[in-house]
Amino acid sequence: MKKRILIALLLIVIVSSLSAQVKKKPLDHDAIEKWNRITETVISDDGMFISYKLEPWRGDSDIYLYSTKGEIKNKFECATDIDFSKDSKFLIFKRVPSLETSRELKLKKTKKDDMPGDKLAIYNIGGETLFEVNDVVEYKLPDSWSGFIAYKSKTSTVAEATADGNAEVNAEPEKKAKKESDKNGYTLVLRNLQSEQEISWPFVKDFIFAEDRGVLIFVSTGDDNDFAEGLYRYDIESKDLLALNKSKGEYKQLMISEDGGSGAFLLKDEAKNSLYELYLWKGANLAEKKISGTSKGVPDNWIISENERLKFSDDMTKLFFGTAPEQPEKDTMRLEDEYPNVDIWHGTEGEMHTVQVLNKNRDLRKAYLASYNIETGNITQLETLEIPEVSILNKGDCEYALGLSNVPYELQSMWEGSPRHYDIYLIKVNSGERILVKKDIRADVQASPAGKYLAWYNYIDASFYSYNIAEGKEYRLSSPETLSAADELNDVPNYANPYEPTGWLENDEALLVNDRYDIWRLDLDNKSVPVNITRNGRSTHTTYTRVQFDREERSIKKDDQILLSGHNEITRESSYYTFKIDGSSAPEKLIGGPYSLSRPQKAADASTIVYSKSTFKMFPDLLVTDLKFKKSTKISNANPQQADYLWGSAEIYSWTSLDGRKLQGLLYKPENFDPAKKYPMIVNFYEKSSQGLYDHRVPELGRSTIGYHYYTSNGYVIFNPDVYYEDGYPGESAFNCVMPGITSLIEEGFIDSKKIGAQGHSWGGYQVAYLATRTDLFAAIESGAPVVNMFSAYGGIRWWSGLNRSFQYEHTQSRIGATIWEAPLKYLENSPLFTMDKVTTPILIMANDADGHVPWYQGIEYFVALRRLQKPVWMLNYTGEPHWPQQFKNKKDFQIRMSQFFNHYLKDAPQPKWMKEGVPAIDKDFDLGYELIKE
Repeated sequence: MKKRILIALLLIVIVSSLSAQVKKKPLDHDAIEKWNRITETVISDDGMFISYKLEPWRGDSDIYLYSTKGEIKNKFECATDIDFSKDSKFLIFKRVPSLETSRELKLKKTKKDDMPGDKLAIYNIGGETLFEVNDVVEYKLPDSWSGFIAYKSKTSTVAEATADGNAEVNAEPEKKAKKESDKNGYTLVLRNLQSEQEISWPFVKDFIFAEDRGVLIFVSTGDDNDFAEGLYRYDIESKDLLALNKSKGEYKQLMISEDGGSGAFLLKDEAKNSLYELYLWKGANLAEKKISGTSKGVPDNWIISENERLKFSDDMTKLFFGTAPEQPEKDTMRLEDEYPNVDIWHGTEGEMHTVQVLNKNRDLRKAYLASYNIETGNITQLETLEIPEVSILNKGDCEYALGLSNVPYELQSMWEGSPRHYDIYLIKVNSGERILVKKDIRADVQASPAGKYLAWYNYIDASFYSYNIAEGKEYRLSSPETLSAADELNDVPNYANPYEPTGWLENDEALLVNDRYDIWRLDLDNKSVPVNITRNGRSTHTTYTRVQFDREERSIKKDDQILLSGHNEITRESSYYTFKIDGSSAPEKLIGGPYSLSRPQKAADASTIVYSKSTFKMFPDLLVTDLKFKKSTKISNANPQQADYLWGSAEIYSWTSLDGRKLQGLLYKPENFDPAKKYPMIVNFYEKSSQGLYDHRVPELGRSTIGYHYYTSNGYVIFNPDVYYEDGYPGESAFNCVMPGITSLIEEGFIDSKKIGAQGHSWGGYQVAYLATRTDLFAAIESGAPVVNMFSAYGGIRWWSGLNRSFQYEHTQSRIGATIWEAPLKYLENSPLFTMDKVTTPILIMANDADGHVPWYQGIEYFVALRRLQKPVWMLNYTGEPHWPQQFKNKKDFQIRMSQFFNHYLKDAPQPKWMKEGVPAIDKDFDLGYELIKE
């Protein structure tokens, strides 16, 4: 009897398991748009609470509040912008109108000004009470102290005055009441979070808290009655309100010292009809004008700029501000239509004229850094037209500033790209005297935190250098023989980039830099050779990267115990390590395995850590632990619906290229993969991706590439091969790497050799376009934003940046390594356009008319060639969109059409109307052409 029961139970389990599998369904585009992401994660400073935002691709976002023990404290719908008060007692966020509410109002043609605004929400965690304020414009919390919040809201209840209907006809109408607006300001409310008491001021435009003390300053335009226009200082403890300045005009760049005792601002006085002038105030004293455009030290015909943030030096002896050349006024006697609209391109001007046009508004707002000595009143212009990049050292507590100038080398940047050439200067802050440190160097230059040294990586010789400022001496700290700091996998015809450095030791004791695997210590006076402090990265193929929790941190203490993340290049596994920065022992592993680990977050004043693990199957839900990583608690379950859908798996696949290189790539298989079956396959690649084996690809209606989960869920295999390039032969390199990988997979027996497609975008779009001219293996190809004619592209412009495209062919991704005059045959051989007659594959192109990376006429050349040759071709132009669709509706449309395209050629599905018949321009506003047409 027991045996029968056991068998029956076993059958039930088997049937239930099979039933669960049968119930699973493939992903569709509607399901994907509801997929959640965790887009905000915030830890309270005391480490007791975590709040995160769950946000679908299209829909309303929710905020969750958890304790570090994993207990949910609350959930808030239609919420965003999470913050905690400094004392961790209050959760602050915004409530926004729901998507459905906004949609209904838009359908009713509701005016923008009548649409509901955001609400400020203040949740008392201990008291479990929620306070909300309607129509909040802006709010701020103090950085380093607690108890208060300030917010601007549209809360004015003053009704608009109207004329008395019984008044005489010739009586003057009553003055209209002042209205709240961006120009006039809004009600500013200062709220005591604990007592809930509030104080408010009218028509406030700008406000800031002091960092370390309860002081608030704000600018009001006045209520035209009892409250005068001006700048005010409010001391929260004493409740004293002081008018620092009551001038009418434009106040900009409010600044207050950390202790709230002094500050500065710019004012354009309305009464004087003046330009901006700089004012200082201290304590209870009224603000005093200190600098104007005519002040000694400000260059002739220059003015005080409103576009540079004001900043005190740490010792409060200097104030840094901005100046700019005064712009000439237009001739008011000349009509607009009498002045020609012309751009004059000059062959020898430094910056490309297209860059100048693109950056015109930015350049008109360009401010040049200057210094004001508060004790002596001296003004020093630091940045100039000749040296436009200056950074202060040691937070301004230094005799010098660092100056960099690319100005003499702007012309050659057109074809060289980066790294840029620089002249390096030290500039005396109190006198402006310039000391030339280095001329014409291609380097990344930085100053040490304490201002004792300059350091740079020289691209030409792949070495690190330092400059001792006090001694005026330069030292070479490394060479490629002592430290391999240049990217070992660099495969473009240009100088290799260095690996991202780790940082500086405290008091400028050493610079910590990285090679491919390890962290090295460099003595800045070159008294010792470079020291590998992590020791075993290269021998274990583990890349160590420091986890920096405090973004404001300037240096590392020499006896600090720090956290490292590690990635193993062989296994692709991720780990966290604890490591003592003095290098007394190798990194000690805390946690790691066959998954990808996120960048962890840490509470400011506690050891609480939030991180995530992920794989292709496992979403990166949030885990809470401490710095020891002994026990982790899961606090999110972003997408429980994933269990309802067919998924897939990821694995490493290896093969040999046509030129004998051992290669690897990623192979993604459908759920319940059966090696005895034949599967359609899509090849998707860019350059190298195989190190991302454990990366989780959130299902997404992507802007430019196939959705891996969508296609594996719908029965496709996806192959993502790594490509290694040879200078001058980018197309051939892709062919040599990709094609043998495909044929090797066909030999495995589970790929249908007649149902293989390829998809790529931008550089990937070029490569699949090239492959289509070399093989008839592919049944369908989607090529997004491709370059097919390197001759015409070489002379084109990248309209997002204004840069000429030649540098990328000579030195970067396109990898020709020469000009069109030096190597015309290479440009010809690598341009698919000139062998388009050999294409037998149906092609879907996406080329958008506002593309700022790849000229969209490349897509037109591609389409016209295939159309002229009467090949099967379609092109999607999302009008007004850039390099890829950005609007959600267009991204979804692209994914639908691409899936219909591949389903037809790779799964024998019927053609949709848009493919079979097209959609005429006169029909496109009401006919999407999605419907499938059966033969």
